[in-house]
Amino acid sequence: MSLRVASLHIHPVKSLGGFSVDTAHITDRGFAHDRRWMLVDSDGRFVTQREIPAMACLHCEPFGDAGFRVIDIRTGDELQLPWVFEGHTLVTAEVWSDKVQTCACPPEWSRWFTEHLGRALTLHYMPDHAQRPVDPRYAQGITSLSDGFPYLILSQASLDDLNARMEQPLPMDRFRPNIVIAGGYPFQEDGWTDITLGDARFALVKPCARCVITTTDQRTGERNAEPLRTLASYRRRTTPEGAVKVDFGMNAMAVRGDVVRVGDLVGVPASGTRA
Repeated sequence: MSLRVASLHIHPVKSLGGFSVDTAHITDRGFAHDRRWMLVDSDGRFVTQREIPAMACLHCEPFGDAGFRVIDIRTGDELQLPWVFEGHTLVTAEVWSDKVQTCACPPEWSRWFTEHLGRALTLHYMPDHAQRPVDPRYAQGITSLSDGFPYLILSQASLDDLNARMEQPLPMDRFRPNIVIAGGYPFQEDGWTDITLGDARFALVKPCARCVITTTDQRTGERNAEPLRTLASYRRRTTPEGAVKVDFGMNAMAVRGDVVRVGDLVGVPASGTRA
Protein backbone atom coordinates (compact mmCIF):
# COMPACT_ATOMS: atom_id res chain seq x y z
CA MET A 1 0.00 0.00 0.00
CA SER A 2 1.39 3.42 -0.94
CA LEU A 3 1.96 6.01 1.75
CA ARG A 4 0.75 9.57 1.32
CA VAL A 5 0.53 12.78 3.30
CA ALA A 6 -2.99 12.75 4.75
CA SER A 7 -3.00 16.15 6.48
CA LEU A 8 -0.79 19.05 7.54
CA HIS A 9 -1.29 21.12 10.68
CA ILE A 10 -0.04 24.47 11.98
CA HIS A 11 -0.39 25.82 15.52
CA PRO A 12 0.60 29.51 15.51
CA VAL A 13 0.33 29.93 19.30
CA LYS A 14 1.93 27.28 21.48
CA SER A 15 -0.72 25.05 23.09
CA LEU A 16 -3.71 26.70 21.40
CA GLY A 17 -5.83 25.00 18.76
CA GLY A 18 -4.37 24.94 15.27
CA PHE A 19 -5.65 24.50 11.73
CA SER A 20 -5.10 22.31 8.68
CA VAL A 21 -3.53 23.44 5.40
CA ASP A 22 -3.18 21.85 1.98
CA THR A 23 0.37 23.17 1.53
CA ALA A 24 2.89 23.92 4.27
CA HIS A 25 6.15 25.81 3.79
CA ILE A 26 9.24 24.26 5.34
CA THR A 27 11.64 26.29 7.46
CA ASP A 28 14.55 25.20 9.63
CA ARG A 29 12.49 25.75 12.80
CA GLY A 30 9.23 24.16 11.65
CA PHE A 31 6.46 24.92 9.20
CA ALA A 32 6.08 28.63 8.50
CA HIS A 33 4.02 30.28 11.30
CA ASP A 34 4.06 27.16 13.50
CA ARG A 35 4.49 27.91 17.22
CA ARG A 36 6.03 31.34 16.86
CA TRP A 37 3.81 32.80 19.62
CA MET A 38 3.35 31.71 23.22
CA LEU A 39 1.78 32.77 26.49
CA VAL A 40 4.06 33.50 29.44
CA ASP A 41 3.36 33.78 33.17
CA SER A 42 4.53 36.46 35.59
CA ASP A 43 7.82 34.61 36.10
CA GLY A 44 8.61 34.74 32.40
CA ARG A 45 7.94 31.03 31.91
CA PHE A 46 5.81 29.50 29.15
CA VAL A 47 2.38 28.12 29.97
CA THR A 48 0.49 25.36 28.16
CA GLN A 49 -2.65 23.25 28.51
CA ARG A 50 -0.76 21.29 31.16
CA GLU A 51 -1.36 24.17 33.57
CA ILE A 52 -4.40 25.78 31.93
CA PRO A 53 -6.66 23.23 30.21
CA ALA A 54 -8.96 26.03 29.01
CA MET A 55 -6.28 26.98 26.48
CA ALA A 56 -7.74 24.12 24.42
CA CYS A 57 -10.83 26.27 23.87
CA LEU A 58 -8.86 28.99 22.09
CA HIS A 59 -8.55 28.06 18.42
CA CYS A 60 -6.51 29.73 15.70
CA GLU A 61 -7.53 30.13 12.08
CA PRO A 62 -5.96 32.11 9.21
CA PHE A 63 -7.62 35.10 7.60
CA GLY A 64 -5.64 35.71 4.43
CA ASP A 65 -2.07 36.89 4.06
CA ALA A 66 -2.26 39.39 6.91
CA GLY A 67 -2.43 37.03 9.84
CA PHE A 68 -4.72 34.85 11.91
CA ARG A 69 -7.45 35.12 14.49
CA VAL A 70 -7.72 33.46 17.89
CA ILE A 71 -11.32 32.48 18.65
CA ASP A 72 -12.67 31.51 22.05
CA ILE A 73 -15.05 28.78 20.90
CA ARG A 74 -16.98 29.07 24.18
CA THR A 75 -18.04 32.66 23.52
CA GLY A 76 -17.16 33.47 19.90
CA ASP A 77 -14.88 36.32 21.01
CA GLU A 78 -11.86 36.77 18.79
CA LEU A 79 -8.49 38.49 18.65
CA GLN A 80 -6.70 39.22 15.38
CA LEU A 81 -2.92 38.84 15.26
CA PRO A 82 -0.36 39.27 12.48
CA TRP A 83 1.74 36.39 11.21
CA VAL A 84 4.89 38.36 12.04
CA PHE A 85 5.31 40.87 14.86
CA GLU A 86 8.18 43.35 14.67
CA GLY A 87 8.32 44.37 18.30
CA HIS A 88 11.03 46.64 19.65
CA THR A 89 10.95 45.42 23.25
CA LEU A 90 13.00 42.23 23.54
CA VAL A 91 12.69 40.07 26.65
CA THR A 92 13.94 36.66 27.69
CA ALA A 93 11.35 33.94 28.23
CA GLU A 94 11.74 30.31 29.32
CA VAL A 95 10.59 27.25 27.39
CA TRP A 96 11.45 24.18 29.46
CA SER A 97 15.15 24.62 30.23
CA ASP A 98 15.77 27.01 27.32
CA LYS A 99 16.00 30.78 27.55
CA VAL A 100 14.63 32.36 24.37
CA GLN A 101 14.75 35.95 23.21
CA THR A 102 11.21 37.07 22.37
CA CYS A 103 9.31 40.23 21.50
CA ALA A 104 6.91 41.49 24.15
CA CYS A 105 3.54 42.17 22.54
CA PRO A 106 1.13 45.10 23.03
CA PRO A 107 -0.59 44.99 26.44
CA GLU A 108 -4.08 44.88 24.91
CA TRP A 109 -3.28 41.56 23.26
CA SER A 110 -2.11 40.08 26.54
CA ARG A 111 -5.18 41.41 28.35
CA TRP A 112 -7.42 39.52 25.93
CA PHE A 113 -5.79 36.23 26.94
CA THR A 114 -5.82 37.15 30.63
CA GLU A 115 -9.56 37.85 30.47
CA HIS A 116 -10.37 34.65 28.58
CA LEU A 117 -8.17 32.32 30.61
CA GLY A 118 -8.56 33.87 34.07
CA ARG A 119 -4.86 34.19 34.76
CA ALA A 120 -2.33 36.99 34.33
CA LEU A 121 -0.49 36.19 31.10
CA THR A 122 1.57 38.01 28.51
CA LEU A 123 1.84 37.19 24.81
CA HIS A 124 5.29 36.81 23.26
CA TYR A 125 6.51 36.37 19.69
CA MET A 126 9.70 34.60 18.57
CA PRO A 127 11.52 36.75 15.99
CA ASP A 128 13.61 35.31 13.18
CA HIS A 129 16.90 36.23 14.81
CA ALA A 130 16.12 34.14 17.92
CA GLN A 131 17.95 30.83 17.84
CA ARG A 132 16.75 27.94 19.98
CA PRO A 133 18.80 24.75 19.50
CA VAL A 134 17.24 21.30 19.65
CA ASP A 135 18.61 18.68 22.05
CA PRO A 136 22.09 17.89 20.65
CA ARG A 137 21.81 14.28 21.84
CA TYR A 138 19.38 13.65 18.98
CA ALA A 139 19.99 16.21 16.24
CA GLN A 140 21.64 19.45 15.21
CA GLY A 141 19.52 22.45 14.32
CA ILE A 142 16.97 24.85 15.76
CA THR A 143 13.28 24.85 16.55
CA SER A 144 10.51 27.33 17.24
CA LEU A 145 8.59 27.46 20.54
CA SER A 146 7.62 23.79 20.19
CA ASP A 147 8.33 21.50 23.11
CA GLY A 148 11.62 20.32 21.65
CA PHE A 149 11.76 19.67 17.90
CA PRO A 150 10.38 21.47 14.84
CA TYR A 151 8.20 18.68 13.41
CA LEU A 152 5.97 15.91 14.77
CA ILE A 153 4.97 13.04 12.46
CA LEU A 154 2.19 10.50 13.10
CA SER A 155 0.55 7.75 11.04
CA GLN A 156 -3.23 7.58 10.84
CA ALA A 157 -2.84 3.80 11.24
CA SER A 158 -1.31 4.40 14.68
CA LEU A 159 -4.32 6.40 15.81
CA ASP A 160 -6.66 3.78 14.33
CA ASP A 161 -4.85 1.10 16.35
CA LEU A 162 -5.17 3.15 19.55
CA ASN A 163 -8.85 3.91 18.95
CA ALA A 164 -9.60 0.21 18.39
CA ARG A 165 -8.40 -0.41 21.95
CA MET A 166 -10.61 2.24 23.60
CA GLU A 167 -14.33 2.58 24.22
CA GLN A 168 -14.44 6.12 22.80
CA PRO A 169 -12.31 6.98 19.76
CA LEU A 170 -10.32 10.21 19.79
CA PRO A 171 -9.56 12.67 16.98
CA MET A 172 -6.05 13.38 15.76
CA ASP A 173 -6.05 16.87 17.30
CA ARG A 174 -5.44 15.33 20.74
CA PHE A 175 -1.86 14.67 19.57
CA ARG A 176 -1.13 17.96 17.77
CA PRO A 177 1.01 16.59 14.91
CA ASN A 178 2.35 18.64 12.02
CA ILE A 179 2.30 15.81 9.49
CA VAL A 180 -0.11 12.86 9.33
CA ILE A 181 0.70 9.90 7.08
CA ALA A 182 -2.01 7.73 5.45
CA GLY A 183 -1.46 4.07 4.58
CA GLY A 184 0.84 1.41 5.96
CA TYR A 185 0.59 -0.12 9.40
CA PRO A 186 0.42 1.07 13.03
CA PHE A 187 3.54 2.62 14.50
CA GLN A 188 5.52 2.26 11.31
CA GLU A 189 7.02 5.67 12.09
CA ASP A 190 8.85 4.15 15.08
CA GLY A 191 11.18 2.41 12.67
CA TRP A 192 11.80 5.28 10.25
CA THR A 193 14.97 7.34 10.42
CA ASP A 194 14.58 9.11 7.07
CA ILE A 195 11.59 9.73 4.79
CA THR A 196 10.70 11.76 1.72
CA LEU A 197 7.44 13.67 1.34
CA GLY A 198 7.22 14.62 -2.31
CA ASP A 199 10.48 16.50 -2.97
CA ALA A 200 11.11 17.15 0.73
CA ARG A 201 13.12 15.02 3.12
CA PHE A 202 12.85 14.64 6.89
CA ALA A 203 14.94 12.88 9.52
CA LEU A 204 12.98 11.22 12.34
CA VAL A 205 15.19 11.68 15.37
CA LYS A 206 13.31 10.83 18.57
CA PRO A 207 10.07 9.23 19.83
CA CYS A 208 7.56 11.75 21.16
CA ALA A 209 6.75 11.10 24.82
CA ARG A 210 3.17 12.11 25.53
CA CYS A 211 1.80 14.16 28.43
CA VAL A 212 -1.50 15.17 30.03
CA ILE A 213 -2.39 17.43 27.08
CA THR A 214 -3.46 14.30 25.18
CA THR A 215 -6.15 13.73 27.84
CA THR A 216 -7.62 17.21 27.27
CA ASP A 217 -10.67 17.58 25.04
CA GLN A 218 -9.65 20.17 22.44
CA ARG A 219 -13.08 21.77 22.36
CA THR A 220 -14.12 21.80 26.02
CA GLY A 221 -10.87 21.67 28.02
CA GLU A 222 -12.23 18.74 30.02
CA ARG A 223 -9.89 15.91 31.01
CA ASN A 224 -10.08 12.20 31.71
CA ALA A 225 -7.66 9.28 31.87
CA GLU A 226 -7.59 8.52 28.15
CA PRO A 227 -5.66 8.04 25.98
CA LEU A 228 -2.68 7.87 28.36
CA ARG A 229 -4.17 4.95 30.30
CA THR A 230 -4.52 2.83 27.17
CA LEU A 231 -1.24 3.98 25.63
CA ALA A 232 0.60 3.11 28.83
CA SER A 233 -0.61 -0.47 28.50
CA TYR A 234 1.38 -1.06 25.33
CA ARG A 235 3.51 1.99 24.45
CA ARG A 236 5.73 2.35 27.53
CA ARG A 237 9.46 2.96 27.20
CA THR A 238 12.11 3.22 29.92
CA THR A 239 14.96 5.61 29.19
CA PRO A 240 18.59 4.81 30.08
CA GLU A 241 18.13 7.18 33.04
CA GLY A 242 15.22 5.07 34.31
CA ALA A 243 12.39 7.45 33.37
CA VAL A 244 9.19 5.87 32.05
CA LYS A 245 7.79 7.44 28.87
CA VAL A 246 4.65 6.75 26.84
CA ASP A 247 5.39 7.25 23.14
CA PHE A 248 3.11 8.22 20.28
CA GLY A 249 4.59 9.78 17.13
CA MET A 250 8.09 10.81 16.11
CA ASN A 251 9.90 14.13 16.39
CA ALA A 252 11.61 15.15 13.16
CA MET A 253 13.94 17.63 11.47
CA ALA A 254 13.66 18.94 7.90
CA VAL A 255 16.66 17.94 5.79
CA ARG A 256 15.70 19.50 2.45
CA GLY A 257 12.74 20.90 0.56
CA ASP A 258 10.56 23.99 0.38
CA VAL A 259 7.00 22.71 0.71
CA VAL A 260 4.93 19.68 1.69
CA ARG A 261 1.50 19.11 0.17
CA VAL A 262 -1.45 16.94 1.15
CA GLY A 263 -1.38 13.96 -1.18
CA ASP A 264 2.41 13.90 -1.56
CA LEU A 265 3.82 10.40 -1.85
CA VAL A 266 5.84 9.28 1.16
CA GLY A 267 9.01 7.33 0.52
CA VAL A 268 11.13 5.38 2.99
CA PRO A 269 14.65 4.75 1.62
CA ALA A 270 16.25 1.39 2.30
CA SER A 271 18.70 3.19 4.55
CA GLY A 272 15.90 5.09 6.29
CA THR A 273 14.80 2.43 8.77
CA ARG A 274 16.07 1.40 12.16
CA ALA A 275 17.57 -2.06 12.55
